[in-house]
Amino acid sequence: MDQLTSFEALLFPSDGRNPHMVALMTSPMSLPDPHAPHGTQPPRMPHPEVYMDYIAEGLGPRAWHYHLVEALDGMNKKFAQPYVVFYPVVSRDGMPFPINKCIREIQGRAFREATAWRGNIIVAKYRESPFSSMVNGSIADFPILRNYFMTHGAPSQA
Repeated sequence: MDQLTSFEALLFPSDGRNPHMVALMTSPMSLPDPHAPHGTQPPRMPHPEVYMDYIAEGLGPRAWHYHLVEALDGMNKKFAQPYVVFYPVVSRDGMPFPINKCIREIQGRAFREATAWRGNIIVAKYRESPFSSMVNGSIADFPILRNYFMTHGAPSQA
């Protein structure tokens, strides 16, 4: 059996604590990664739900979604190592997740409750594909991610 592998990711806690690094565990996947170029490493399933408070249990990846950040507004080229933002979508009790106070503070006057990031947000880094070539992030990624969250609300849940 393949082992769990972890990658350093940045956690934006919803309770207002400062962002900090966490070990994002991944396990082998049996399905191919649709984003991966042919012939890349086998895909790995990340487990951001470990860091998501109030998330529904037993649903695995169906309880969270992800959003790719490949460039900031105004950039001509994509990042060499883009980011994948994991966010919770199914809570234990069916209630909305709490607004992420950390990101709310980053957004300042630009904050809009209708597009608020909710729950704990985990951001990982990757090379070619978010599920087959994750790489370790660092706290040095924070300024880029702060810039992104300043101007972007959460993806719509339509």
